[in-house]
Amino acid sequence: MIQNAYIVSSIRTPVGKAGGVFNNVRPDDLLSFILKTLLADNPSVDPNMIDDTIIGCAMPEAEQGLNIARISSLLANYPDSVSGVTVNRFCASGLQSIAYAADRIRLGEADIMVAGGVESMSMIPMMGHHPAFNIKVFNEDNLGIAYGMGTTAEQVVKKYNINRDSQDQFAFESHQKAINAINKGYFQEEIKPYTVTAHTYDLNSKEAVQNSATISQDEGIRFDTSIEQLSKLKGAFHKNGSVTAGNSSQTSDGASAVMLCSEKALTRFNLTPMARFVGFAVSGVDPKIMGIGPVLAIPKVLKQCGIKQHEIEHIELNEAFAAQSLAVIQELNLDLDIVNPLGGAIALGHPLGATGSIRTATLLHHLNRTGGRYGMVTMCIGSGMGAAGIFENL
Repeated sequence: MIQNAYIVSSIRTPVGKAGGVFNNVRPDDLLSFILKTLLADNPSVDPNMIDDTIIGCAMPEAEQGLNIARISSLLANYPDSVSGVTVNRFCASGLQSIAYAADRIRLGEADIMVAGGVESMSMIPMMGHHPAFNIKVFNEDNLGIAYGMGTTAEQVVKKYNINRDSQDQFAFESHQKAINAINKGYFQEEIKPYTVTAHTYDLNSKEAVQNSATISQDEGIRFDTSIEQLSKLKGAFHKNGSVTAGNSSQTSDGASAVMLCSEKALTRFNLTPMARFVGFAVSGVDPKIMGIGPVLAIPKVLKQCGIKQHEIEHIELNEAFAAQSLAVIQELNLDLDIVNPLGGAIALGHPLGATGSIRTATLLHHLNRTGGRYGMVTMCIGSGMGAAGIFENL
């Protein structure tokens, strides 16, 4: 019999711009901080009862290699008995980790799971340090696999007739909604401030100087942006293209985690659930137009869960590009009022493998504030996929 899987806690770091506030912070340090904080926020939970830690990471190499899930849980002082596994579904890795963890509980194989995601795009660039494509990728039939993400966005622009003005307007509104959310303190419950420490050498005193700063807000939001400024930017990927740095997601650094429990664990540890995991679906699309992935994944998960689209009250649609977001909204006739009400990745950043769990934190905390019932996290995925997960506010 399928059991319910409940989320009792969902937290994240602030999101830093690549090369920004977390430029010299190791991703395993960001993640271990979040994992340790997750336990501190749930003191009644016996850490020895955690069955596994599942962490998403899109470029699992170098500083975020070596099974960062296991390494970070040990750095967070989790018991040796708590295992860890790193999963990779590119931009959906953080959401996929939650779905995998929920499935373990729903099948009765676990009672307490930790899931989440991490990415440092400061330390590990897009495609990693040593990309090595199979030569067959460059055959005509497989060429879409080799397309850069920006190129796929330009393909979506052509196929779905997305104009430049609408992209810039969408990007502007992403920032405006994020600014409004910050002014109202909406991110305070989900963000755990992280203190960055730097060491410099003072030539005058000939002593090492330690400086620290506590980061408590997402770094990428442009408080002074305008339609006029956005409209002046040139195409970033194609000559005369309409996809620009201003209407694309930002490369970013960040980490996030959730704790999931069975009903048995809720009772044993006297926990109050935030939400119930309802379902998850993923679907493939032509890699050349990978941004359209949610158009297939959203109807698939709705059918699987027996929920109608109009019953979803909040959608976190990852803004990989304004172009693909607009195409998804257009094709599925999504209600603009419920899509990214607090801004999206264009303003808040997109730390690849962490984004799914970060957007989950934003969704669940906002549903708690508004009293909405069903919410969805969805995104396109590199190489031509889309993912969508549904949560029920409790």
